[in-house]
Amino acid sequence: MASWTKIAALLLVLVVWPRPVAAWGPVGHEAVTARAIETLPKGLREFFKSHRLELPTLALESTAPADTPERRFLVDRLLPYPFADLPQREDAFRARFGAAADEVGRLPWLVQESYGRLVEAFRAGEKDRILSEADTLAALVAELCNPLALSRHHDGTETGQHGLYQRFAVKLPEAMTGELKLSTDDAHLLENPQAHAFSLMSASYVWVDNVLFLEELAARGKPGYGSIYYDAAKLRMGELLKERLSRAADAVGSYWYTAWTAAGRPPLK
Repeated sequence: MASWTKIAALLLVLVVWPRPVAAWGPVGHEAVTARAIETLPKGLREFFKSHRLELPTLALESTAPADTPERRFLVDRLLPYPFADLPQREDAFRARFGAAADEVGRLPWLVQESYGRLVEAFRAGEKDRILSEADTLAALVAELCNPLALSRHHDGTETGQHGLYQRFAVKLPEAMTGELKLSTDDAHLLENPQAHAFSLMSASYVWVDNVLFLEELAARGKPGYGSIYYDAAKLRMGELLKERLSRAADAVGSYWYTAWTAAGRPPLK
């Protein structure tokens, strides 16, 4: 009897415990990272082009970013949009929200930490460290451009759209393989990389309601989430997806460029 009680308790935990938010899937990350390289100024662009297959995301046997609860920032659990007076320093954030801060993730500060490590890698001139950390930073910045990584509605549980994140962030890019033509601007220097993370967050969050509404339209009247659904999803959400991935590539390129500049623009081979 005791063993069955333990099994029942475990099953209950698996059902009610929130799953970690997944990252953009491999197709999305590859599209963002590859396009970010094209936004860079000549010297830096040539370095990344020469070593693109050494970036984990673009390697022949690519590896997807690890999925952890930290890689999100479900800020609407704590404040309504536009998130007025949201502390940008993590110690101040934790002081204000206490234990609740542990439930929403650390995405903006993960970006800040990775950016700092990339600056140090550029200064040290260590190619492998540069490429590894640039790839890590790219994945984190890309998540800031994903509306669902920033909302309690990330998995559609409250709106009856269970599995929403997987469909929008992973499966839809896969369904659009070959159609993800991203439109980007040249990378530019970020005056304040920490503050820019929060600007990206706000600019991404405004799309949450659009994703929820358009996905509901795509699913309406469909018997499930097969090819018919994804054909409709491409029509309903495809442009929004490309816009978000394009802004992610813009931001990634700008973070890389700013980190290289902060390191003194060392020559790279």
